This record gives sequence, C-alpha cells and structure tokens, in this order.
Amino acid sequence: MSLGFDGLGAAYFDGDRPEPQEVSLHIASGMLQIGLDDGDTLRWPVGEVRQLPDHAGKTGVVLRRITDPVGRLYLTDKSVLEHLPHLTRRAPPKGRGRLVAWAVAAVAAVAFQIFVLVPLLADNLAGFIPPGGERALGEATFGQIREALDESGLSPLEICEGAEGTAALNALVGRLGGDRDFSQEVTISVLDHEMVNAFALPGGFVVLFRGLIEAANGPDEVAAVLAHEIGHVISADPTRHALRSAGSIGVLGLLFGDFAGGAVVLFLAERLIAAQYSQAAEIGADTFAHDVLAQAGINPGALSDMFENMRAKTGDVDGLVAHFLSHPSLGDRINAAQAEVEEDAVYTPSMMDADWAAVQTICD
Repeated sequence: MSLGFDGLGAAYFDGDRPEPQEVSLHIASGMLQIGLDDGDTLRWPVGEVRQLPDHAGKTGVVLRRITDPVGRLYLTDKSVLEHLPHLTRRAPPKGRGRLVAWAVAAVAAVAFQIFVLVPLLADNLAGFIPPGGERALGEATFGQIREALDESGLSPLEICEGAEGTAALNALVGRLGGDRDFSQEVTISVLDHEMVNAFALPGGFVVLFRGLIEAANGPDEVAAVLAHEIGHVISADPTRHALRSAGSIGVLGLLFGDFAGGAVVLFLAERLIAAQYSQAAEIGADTFAHDVLAQAGINPGALSDMFENMRAKTGDVDGLVAHFLSHPSLGDRINAAQAEVEEDAVYTPSMMDADWAAVQTICD
C-alpha cells in the first residue's frame, strides 16, 4: 500500500540550519518517506515516529523519529497522523542494550574482585602480617564479639575464669602442643554463653562457649575441639578469613557507602563466629587434630565422637556441626577420624576426673 500526501504544508527542520525545508510526504512499505527539496529522501519507519507535545499551537503538529535527536517534521494537515500507529507511545530508552551490557560487566568485575582477587591477596598477605599485628586484630575482634553477644548491652559478655578449670585447659593445650613450636602463643578463653560453638581468632586466640562444654560427653571431645581450632591457628586460617572479609567490605563500601570503623569490626566478629573456612582449611584442621591427639596419647576418634554427639543433639545444620560443616561432608569427616584410631594403641584420657570437673564448673 502506498499513500501520497503532497500539499500538506509539511516542513522539515534538520537541526543544523535555522530555516525549514519544504518537503513532500509518502508512506510505503511501512516507511514515512520525506522528500527534501535537494532531491534526497529521508525514510522513517512508521513505528518509530512520535508526536511531540504541542509546541506548534493549534494549527499544526511536530513529529520526530526516536533515533534522531534533532530532526523535526512540522505538519499543518493532520490527516497523515492516522497512518502513524505509535505517535504517543513512549520511546524505548536509548542504548538500553549497552546499559545492560555495562551493568553485567560491572557485576562480573565486582564478583571477580570479591571471589578471586580478594581471597588471593588475603592468602598472600596473611604470611606477612607480624605476630603483634595478628594479636592486636584478635584482641580487638574478641572484644567486639563479647560486646555483641551480651544480651544486656551494658557490659561485655563475661569470660569464665575459674582458676582450676583455666589451669586444666592450659595444661591440655600444652599436652596437645607437645614439642611443637607454635608460631603464635595459643590463648584459650571460655565465654559464659549457652551457644554450642567454638572458633579461632587471629593472633592465637581460641574461644570456647560454656554451651559446648556442657554439651560434651567427656573431656576428650573438648580436647578434639581444641585440637581442631589450634589447627586453624597454626595455618593462620582466621587471619586469612579476616583479611578476605575486610577486603570484601572494602570493595562493597566503595560501591554502596561507608563500611568503615566499627561496622567492619562487627562484621568481622560475626564472620569469625561463623568460622566458615574453605574445605581445604577444614580438612587441614581435622588432619592436624588427628595427629596431635594421637601423639598426645588421646584417642583421635574423639573428633568423630564429637561430631556424632553434636549431630545427635543439634542435627546436621545447627550449632557446632554448622561451625564445622562449611563444605566437607560430615559423614566423611566422621569416617576419617575413626580411621585414625589404632586398634592396638593404648590411649589415656585427656584430663583426670578432677580436672574435667573443674572445666565443667569454670563458669560457676
């Protein structure tokens, strides 16, 4: 179908020259053909023609093509408008595809930084932080954890300081260490909280909760937990974890606002309580625990007993099990610990009965 609209009093403004050009109009094959006085023809798809708000008064209309920011077609006869179907439809955003591409690229860049670059840098930087710096980071984070967990909000959560229980735990650390020269002095603290959990902090801090001691069936299970957490300390897993979290916060802070100051420390505290290390780190800490328990004459199957005990009490995804279940299969870890038990070996309890009783009442 072809329609001609000569004599409509149409004028075209190209945006470069101030004077209009008289034009002839023709619609064919879905195109509004605008014949210019120099012999050229502009072809506007009818679906791309829009009517501008009434800047022409009551005597005419102004049309534009959505891909042309400056060209304007002025008409005094409106009969052609009925053949232009989308005059009042909103034009699609210009460059939407490019905008989507840039958005996807930006998200990919942020993800690459958080999940690849930040962990890589953290793993390399962890080996260069002096022991004093790690210790200071651990002390600051431990203080924030105590404040965050105090339900009253008036003072930090209390550290259990029963003298006999503290001495028994320190003696256990010495027994587990044997002749090893730990790169960091291991400091054991028990927090007076019902949470069934334990975690390691930068600088050699290992934290147990009263709830963990109460949930244990015997001292060997507590010894297994300590051995596992000391394994994280030896491998500097808490320091790497803290650096990764801090680096991620820095990247996100640049994008979304200020994450500096106390918010960083609080976030690190939360992440270190969760202690979701990598699969390799968890398996490494388990292997370390197997070795030190066996060398100390303590049944390495205690680690398996601890997993079984906590699975029975809390299921597979809560409490202490969640602490150890970052990635590896719980069943595989139980089997690995049981495989370390030697049938002919003679194992001794990790503590005497009196020492275990003192640990159980360390928070009294």
